[in-house]
Amino acid sequence: MRGYRPAWLANDAIAGLVLVAIAIPEQLATARLAGFPPDAGLYAFVVATVAFAALGANRYLSAGADSTIAPIFAASLGAVVATGSAGYLADAGALALLVGAILAVVGFARAGWLADLLSVPVTVGFLAGIAFRIVVGQLPALFGIATSAHVPLAVLADVVVHLRDANPVTCALGIGVLVVTVVCARISERIPGALLGLIASGIAVAALGLQARGVAVLGKLDVRLPVPHVPAIAHPSQLLAIAPLAVVVAAVCVLQTSAVARSFPGETPAADGVDADFVALGVGNALAGLVGAFPVDASPPRTALVHGAGGRSQLSGLVAVAALFAIVAFFAGFAAYVPEAALAGVLVTIGARIFRIGDMRKIVRFSLNEIYLVLAGALLVIVLPIQTGMLLAIALSLAHGVTLVMWPASTQLFRVADTTIWWPPTGEKKTVEIPGVVVFSPAAPINFTNADFVMKKLSAAVAASSARAPVTLCVIEASGMTDIDYTGSQALQAAIAELRARHVEVALARLIATRARAAAERSGLLALVGADHVFLSVEEAFETLHPAGS
Repeated sequence: MRGYRPAWLANDAIAGLVLVAIAIPEQLATARLAGFPPDAGLYAFVVATVAFAALGANRYLSAGADSTIAPIFAASLGAVVATGSAGYLADAGALALLVGAILAVVGFARAGWLADLLSVPVTVGFLAGIAFRIVVGQLPALFGIATSAHVPLAVLADVVVHLRDANPVTCALGIGVLVVTVVCARISERIPGALLGLIASGIAVAALGLQARGVAVLGKLDVRLPVPHVPAIAHPSQLLAIAPLAVVVAAVCVLQTSAVARSFPGETPAADGVDADFVALGVGNALAGLVGAFPVDASPPRTALVHGAGGRSQLSGLVAVAALFAIVAFFAGFAAYVPEAALAGVLVTIGARIFRIGDMRKIVRFSLNEIYLVLAGALLVIVLPIQTGMLLAIALSLAHGVTLVMWPASTQLFRVADTTIWWPPTGEKKTVEIPGVVVFSPAAPINFTNADFVMKKLSAAVAASSARAPVTLCVIEASGMTDIDYTGSQALQAAIAELRARHVEVALARLIATRARAAAERSGLLALVGADHVFLSVEEAFETLHPAGS
């Protein structure tokens, strides 16, 4: 609230009312997805919003029950203890406390850079896998089909086999809410299509007596002010058992919160930035665990809604909380007529929103190879137990990053015709080869992971040019060498010595990075090359050391 202006009050009030209209059906549906009573979603939204208003740095971010992390912990905890049981609720509360502690540590340690360890293609992939799980998991409720399957592919097969047994009234209600939600979102994100759909479907159930026709309903909301309590864990070993899951959920929270904070930066961001947001989200998770709810996260769509509705501060979230209390106080009984299929329709739209088809199209246009990372990330989450799939998806992202360093796309440069520019032979520009000259550009730091690979590429480039004309000059264009470790320096020195033994002049050009230049000086690489063989550009090296250049 620092620097708050009274003129912002009307904007925050409007944004808060729009937010609560969208949040209520979403929080109820996400609580169902998490395996909790629907009122737990409202508790999660309240405590997360208040915690973020008190401690967060971002002016727009909305936190609460989130459909990205709900299926992750619900599937993992549900595989150990019956979903909805007292043990399940206690484990989920303890998980929220652990996630909160991890996020607080990340925030205080200023370790938000951890989010950068996950590549976008892998992230899009495992989000697609989660979206598949959400949508498939809601199909039985959407069609009124009973199933005992829990694995997504088994649930899908069960629905297909028993589709003829679907309840037509349930289908009409669920699909109707789905259509209303989608259409309203297409018109304007400010229109609370999900809330309108829930109200309309509830009125239809009450007026037409549809419960008698097999329509399952949500039931009256038993919302009271919760009494904070520590989740009843039977044995301390349970905390150790759920610790890996807490790490996975916290990692997703770090990733999503970072993305939201970067997408909607405040006009006057706090000095602590996203690190304060992690601390606030950590406190929100801890409070959620203490009031009988479950882990919470930042919400990209709700944050976008607050921003788009003109919200100027976290006061919009507090307005939403106040409005939530008023609405629940008067309309808690109405939930007794809201069909479960309606919530399933809301969750299907949420799942579709997580399935980032636009990002997939951009990845395909950029690199066909990286779309395989998307597919792999999705399949890992769909086919394997979700916690295992998430961990392997994170490992896949890290492995992808390592391979880019281990096998960098180093290339040989050629001179662009009638210019002094040296460029890769991409076909975009007409390049010419200068006989006897090799210009080699390593596209990565030179270290123990890739030194051998890069030196082999250098040798191959020299050998290929030697087959056409004896090589007399080799220029290493070093702008991509942002760092050099001891192993990399030794490999470079050995390669230079070998080239000189074959009477090839070796020069360094554009060694721009300060760290790389300091490492080259400390390791003796610059002394070996010689000060008179270190240049500011490839053209300068060529003009100085090659007869054709002079």
